Amino acid sequence: MATIELCRKAALDALRPPPALALADWIESNIFLPSTVSATPGRMRLWAYQRGICEALDDPEISRVTILKSARIGYTSLLTAVIGANVANSPAPILVVQPTSDDARDYATGDVDGVFDASPALRGLLREDADENGRSTMLNRRFPGGSVKFVAARSPRTLRRHNVKILLMDEIDGFEMTAEGDPISVAEKRTLAFRDRKIVAGSTPVFDHGPASRLYAKSDQRVFEVKCPSCDEFSEVRWADIRWPEGQPEAAYWTCPANGCAVDERHKPAMVAQGRWRATVPGVTGHAGFRINALVSPHANARWGALAQEFIEAKSAPETLQTFVNLVLGEPWRAEGEDLDETALANRREAFALTDLPEDVLILTAGVDVQDDRLECVIMGHGRADLFVLDHRILWGPVDSDAPWQDLDALLRETITHPKGGTLGIDAAVIDSSDGGHTDIVHAFTRPRLARRIVSGKGVSGFSRPFLQRSAGKGAPLWLVGVDAIKSQLFARLSRGQGVRFAQPLEPVFFEQLASERRVVRYVRGRPEARFERIKGRRAETLDATVYAWAARSLIGVNLDQREQDVASAAAPKRAPAVIKSAWLER
Repeated sequence: MATIELCRKAALDALRPPPALALADWIESNIFLPSTVSATPGRMRLWAYQRGICEALDDPEISRVTILKSARIGYTSLLTAVIGANVANSPAPILVVQPTSDDARDYATGDVDGVFDASPALRGLLREDADENGRSTMLNRRFPGGSVKFVAARSPRTLRRHNVKILLMDEIDGFEMTAEGDPISVAEKRTLAFRDRKIVAGSTPVFDHGPASRLYAKSDQRVFEVKCPSCDEFSEVRWADIRWPEGQPEAAYWTCPANGCAVDERHKPAMVAQGRWRATVPGVTGHAGFRINALVSPHANARWGALAQEFIEAKSAPETLQTFVNLVLGEPWRAEGEDLDETALANRREAFALTDLPEDVLILTAGVDVQDDRLECVIMGHGRADLFVLDHRILWGPVDSDAPWQDLDALLRETITHPKGGTLGIDAAVIDSSDGGHTDIVHAFTRPRLARRIVSGKGVSGFSRPFLQRSAGKGAPLWLVGVDAIKSQLFARLSRGQGVRFAQPLEPVFFEQLASERRVVRYVRGRPEARFERIKGRRAETLDATVYAWAARSLIGVNLDQREQDVASAAAPKRAPAVIKSAWLER
């Protein structure tokens, strides 16, 4: 009889559902991080601020969670753990939205597969789904009672095909407007059939008008506060309160804003462990917003001293400072909104020229704007940090004739004596081929000169685009120029009066056209979008040529230390061999 009772008990125990654990506790009990995902592989341990996010996800009264974050706070690992917890405990349709198809594929096959394979409680639960043709796909996975699909925000078709209970969106500031409107709104509509839906949106902010900042502003705006070990007051750790002795950034410490207590780095782990989330807009219900930065991250590379050293290196240029603000502080970059003052820019001219180079110039590039009756060329020098606008040439003649192109070829072959004794030639040039009427003419000029790094360029919009990227299209070689990204960095340097220096011979018309646009925010389908707009009545040839000259720098992979030695000798610097990849070899 005792044996029968034991068998009966074992059978009932097998049927009993697992204990209802809080999300954070389940993650720490069951999730294992592999070395391919985490620098500290093994059982996942949550930091106090991660547990607070888990508690919001557990709360049935909260349907939306927004996370305004920096890098180095463990967000991606937490997102993967949330997927695992739902697959194992709360089967339902799950949709994961990444900015691009590559991002979705990398996340699905890298992070998610790695964590599921490393965690015994998850191993084998996911299987590849089949598409409409019956083929398996790595981006559609099924599990008992639900599915998880990984899609790109750029594809409206993939967003509208699903009904989901759990929507997880990552790096939403990288989402681009589609033909069907805002991808965030389109994705959110996929959850309307579920009363107990969860919508999670997280991102490192880029600009202050971005979707992450706007969603956080609609939430209860929680901030993570730590307890000062000296005065016991709770405060958020902000960059304004980080201090260090002159010349010793490695000795950085936190100054408690409540009472001015100086707190050393060694106290940070205990402070974070005792930290708490506080809602600054407690009247908002159903939408929990979290703001977190790397200053409270326990990662070794997020020590206050290490971050202070990063700041010192980053502050020399607006573009590197923006990276620090976005990725370390988790704050949006607030771009300058005022028009550039052409007179003030002209007054910043210095006593140098193309024929009288500053010693800091190590590379020369050219950007060319094409008009019906002329070519306008800007020659730019590049140092280790600063840009030097050296010359603006107008080459007159109908562009469908040989004269202006012969003059341009001669200009791009010129060599300049460097003040250290050597010589410099123009290392690369980008010529605008955007105008449909001039495209074939520009290609005819650049195609035989690819070995000299003289290429056709076409401007493309988007602030997150690379400065220069070769087009994958067939036909004549073409490089795509991220004009918005370059203008954003150029205007930031010009507004702050650092990083761009002007030669004395530049004429007033150059500066008038350089200041011909302003950065504005316009609402498109109800969503704010940044763009550059032409000031009425202004021409913009020198601005465009300057943008292309800066883009041309991306064609050059020269070692600056070696170049510095070269310009100190009588011999001209040797050009690095140009390698043009064959499409046939890539098959």
